[in-house]
Amino acid sequence: MTHDHDLVLRPTEAQISAALNPPPGRIGGDLVVETLAALGTTTVFGLPGQHALGMFDALRRSSLRYVGLRVENNAGFAADAYGRVTGEAAPLLLSTGPGALTSLPALQEAAAASAPVLAISSQVPTAGLGGGRHGYLHELPDQAASFRGVVKSVHTVRTQSQIPSAIEAAWKSALSAPPGPVWVEIPQDVLLAETTIPVVTGGDAFPEELPPRPELTAVAADLLSRAARPAIIAGGGVVRADASRKLRQLAERINAPVVTTPGGKGAFPWTHPLSLQSWLEDRHTTDFLEDADVLLVVGSGLGELSSNYHTFKPRGRVVQIEADLGKLESNHPALGIHADARLALQALLETVSVREDAEAPERVRTLLTKVADRLAAQELTLEQGLLSSIRRALPADSPSFWDMTILAYWAWSAFDAMGPGHMHSAQGAGGLGYGFPAALGAAVADPTRPVLAVSGDGGALYSIAELATARQYELPVTWLIVDDGGYGILREYLTDAFGETTATELVRPDYVALAESFGVPATRTSPETLAADLRNALATPGPSVVVLPALLRMFAPTHLDQNIRTVG
Repeated sequence: MTHDHDLVLRPTEAQISAALNPPPGRIGGDLVVETLAALGTTTVFGLPGQHALGMFDALRRSSLRYVGLRVENNAGFAADAYGRVTGEAAPLLLSTGPGALTSLPALQEAAAASAPVLAISSQVPTAGLGGGRHGYLHELPDQAASFRGVVKSVHTVRTQSQIPSAIEAAWKSALSAPPGPVWVEIPQDVLLAETTIPVVTGGDAFPEELPPRPELTAVAADLLSRAARPAIIAGGGVVRADASRKLRQLAERINAPVVTTPGGKGAFPWTHPLSLQSWLEDRHTTDFLEDADVLLVVGSGLGELSSNYHTFKPRGRVVQIEADLGKLESNHPALGIHADARLALQALLETVSVREDAEAPERVRTLLTKVADRLAAQELTLEQGLLSSIRRALPADSPSFWDMTILAYWAWSAFDAMGPGHMHSAQGAGGLGYGFPAALGAAVADPTRPVLAVSGDGGALYSIAELATARQYELPVTWLIVDDGGYGILREYLTDAFGETTATELVRPDYVALAESFGVPATRTSPETLAADLRNALATPGPSVVVLPALLRMFAPTHLDQNIRTVG
């Protein structure tokens, strides 16, 4: 009896001839780029280094497009964004030791945000592996150990014949739900040595699907069908699974209000009658969700930012759909369904009953009015006006990338992303410097539409060198820098906690003059002219910078004092 999986395609005569007569002059690095090309890669990011020269020399003989950034961490952020936008595993080529370690914050963000990044690093020569102190340049006792707690999987290569299979396995790991960064390391001598291994021409590394268990979705559908006050929290897993349409269909079928997490921005239409928008950092929303008798959580672990800093205490039944097994029921007891959001939502759509509830839209309107009233009492028109100006200036289909800055904290709650995958931030790991290099990666993925990056002046200094990258590749990224002369959010935190600040004030450059020194046009704007200046910059080909001197405030937190729920 023959099974389909027993069938092996016979090579053609041309393939046999090519395998028996590989072209001369190839080295181990060629096996890396050939495998990437065979898997469908078109673009790689990175930064060359002495031990990694074998990979970079091989790029010269390949059709892959190389995008080089000035700092490894920024290259990691760019690869992260490329992976988020395309859904493909974004290769990141790095060198040993300091180069590899400099990428760690970006890989932590990719892990927290489930962005598929395929990091491929060189290693010391094979003789130096094993933890001995041989004194090689860049030597670490165990380089991979620095990454095991960050990435999904680690793959160490010791011979050239292992390269294609190791990269294929890493590729599959990066893309399988939940996606995330992976780590491959190859010794310098393996990359540099000549090879007689045939040219890599095939690659099958399709990610494994993660369907829900049918008995669990049957229970979930029954709970949702019989619920009196259902509600839905939509996280980043909905966006990553391309499940926004199914989420909307389910919400409308059971008349359940939907709130999106910072990572789930755009997963549900902002102005939909059932949209609670994204005001998770508001006690009124927390109360609303606590009052749900059945709460469906899709693609979120209900972490700090998605639970109003762990003050959310659900009283009803929680159903959690999550692809990351480690996040399933990690914060609240639930009917846990370990599955890809798209497949689980489809299963619910096939089994849930239509639930009528004419009062649901009115309850949504009442909640949003309470939120608006609370904000109005705090006189935050400057901050709200800035977000409105950005929304008016940014084309509806253009993505935006936000650094860890006060305006981004506002955007998590108050910005209409206008669609799934249109707003990204570093809210997963929370490191500075994400916005601009990530926007560059998105522009590489799709140069046909302008991209917006938003940073504070503190975060901007982390990635200012990438103005050279933007200019070199003529990437259509407009960088809005909100200049308040320091780490604005830390200034607020320290003042609130201790009554004064420490280490938050910065001597900063003239950002307009600095951008122009890179050949990047720059404009100094004001709150009144921001919309027009941004619109002009976004419409201009190539990179641009808009600098906004402004001192912004955060809205008052509601997680510090539970009695705040009576306000508004």
